[in-house]
Amino acid sequence: MKRIIRTAKAPAAIGPYSQAVEINGTLYISGQIPIDPLTGKLVDGDIRIQTEQVFRNIEAILSEAGYSFSDVVKSTCLLRDMADFKAMNEVYGSHYSEDHPARAAFAVKELPLGSLIEIETIAVK
Repeated sequence: MKRIIRTAKAPAAIGPYSQAVEINGTLYISGQIPIDPLTGKLVDGDIRIQTEQVFRNIEAILSEAGYSFSDVVKSTCLLRDMADFKAMNEVYGSHYSEDHPARAAFAVKELPLGSLIEIETIAVK
């Protein structure tokens, strides 16, 4: 059975999509950008600050669905500039202690609201 995940602790969808969808023990989290859910605005700051906010948003959705970072099996990281990869990677690595998920990282021309980063996440129970 498909279950739609919603939490006020992560930004509301800014389009026709769900924060996350769970089906058959797999959680698909829509790409998260560094929006502060309290203000609804993009956080100011460099790639490190924006990546930390993205991870707070991902964690809130994982928690709402009954998952944790240890359940994450795949991430897709979209960066506005590959020059930010090293700094993003350091923040990313701090959220996964061992058995890191599979990951892809791409540079893209633009991201919603001028964000520096967007991360899509898949977790499995």
